[in-house]
Amino acid sequence: MASDLSLLLDAIDEAFDRKSWHGPNLRGALRGVTAQAAAWRPAPGRHSIWELTLHCAYWTYVGRRRLTGDKRGSFPLKGSNFFPVPEDASAMEWKKAIQLLTAQHKEWRAAVAQMANLDRNKIHLIRGVAAHHLYHAGQIQLLKRMQP
Repeated sequence: MASDLSLLLDAIDEAFDRKSWHGPNLRGALRGVTAQAAAWRPAPGRHSIWELTLHCAYWTYVGRRRLTGDKRGSFPLKGSNFFPVPEDASAMEWKKAIQLLTAQHKEWRAAVAQMANLDRNKIHLIRGVAAHHLYHAGQIQLLKRMQP
């Protein structure tokens, strides 16, 4: 029987970049999205795919920090939660946003893989980050379909 840790790592992988029965994961939902499509906003005050991508990167960082006890302040962007689309919403800047998300995911997954003692709170946190990724993957899929 699989260990709790291996099941949690499977959930992380399936929510981010490994094939699963539920359809596109977060990385899959972002595949092929252009900078222009990522910056598109469905209405004033609504989030873009770009903003959701950075939001997921941030909360992946927060999950890792809470899991490991790391200090605040090391996220590469200033601010928290939702970050604006850069003024230069170029393909290069969009690529940087995807790279930030991917880097935060790799650090998150590595931190989870190192966990020796998984208590209820840690399991809840790990499952929560995976669920958060899938929630926003669904939003991204909808935003892609809504675009003109």
